[in-house]
Amino acid sequence: MNMRTPSTSLHGKTILITGATQGLGRHVALDLAGRGATLLLHGRDPGRLDETAAAVRAVAPDVTVRTFLADLSDLDQVRVMTARVLDTEPRLEVLVNNAAIGFGTDHTRREVSAQAHELRFAVNHLAPHLLTRELLPLLTASTPARVVNVASIGQAPIDFDDVMLEHDYTGVDAYCRSKLAMIMSTFDLAAELADSKVTVNAVHPAHLMDTPGVRESGLTPEIGIDEGVRPTVRLITDPALQTVTGRYFDQFTDSPAHGQAYDTTARARLAALTRDLLA
Repeated sequence: MNMRTPSTSLHGKTILITGATQGLGRHVALDLAGRGATLLLHGRDPGRLDETAAAVRAVAPDVTVRTFLADLSDLDQVRVMTARVLDTEPRLEVLVNNAAIGFGTDHTRREVSAQAHELRFAVNHLAPHLLTRELLPLLTASTPARVVNVASIGQAPIDFDDVMLEHDYTGVDAYCRSKLAMIMSTFDLAAELADSKVTVNAVHPAHLMDTPGVRESGLTPEIGIDEGVRPTVRLITDPALQTVTGRYFDQFTDSPAHGQAYDTTARARLAALTRDLLA
């Protein structure tokens, strides 16, 4: 489906995009550059972050861009980053949790985060969960506001007896579990914020886009990044979605996620585990 991206003006709004220095995040930033928003770009490599900010300004010389450096595999750095955002930004209308880690170049090698959590679970679920929770006061003070979680059609159920995949590890399974965890967290937060004018949705932007993450995982890209930019930007900008919340979109289509996402007992277990890991 090749739905046109709405050309909605974003003047006066502030948008934070994580993982903005390459792949989908960079292209979303470039798409939004000319719409008048203040763009807050996150990355973990200072050189790439500066280069991306320069590229965005080249597209739209009048755009306001600020950069935030953090490695999301370290939850302490996530907390430092959110503190800086809260200290420097008077408003935040949109948070795009886009940063992620894929299958890895060696699908059999288990990696861990700075806090010794399984790396994909840490980066793809714990970090965006913490980031969103820490920024909620600013989002709720800036309503109407939106949280857009970049998830995946690749979803696998969480085994609560081995959440960190210490047995029979594969990078594909770790990635798919972490993305389902993100969707489950999306549904919980949307329900919690139902009366707040902050919407929370998840989106699978496109299948096998031509991104560094896809290529590094040893997969063959099938489509260009622009195919993923349009559904992502739609969730950021489309006025028709201003009150839509707690949904999972497969590109432009409101679709069912994996069945575990609707299991209230599983969601409660994940929420409790997440709180413990972030405590």
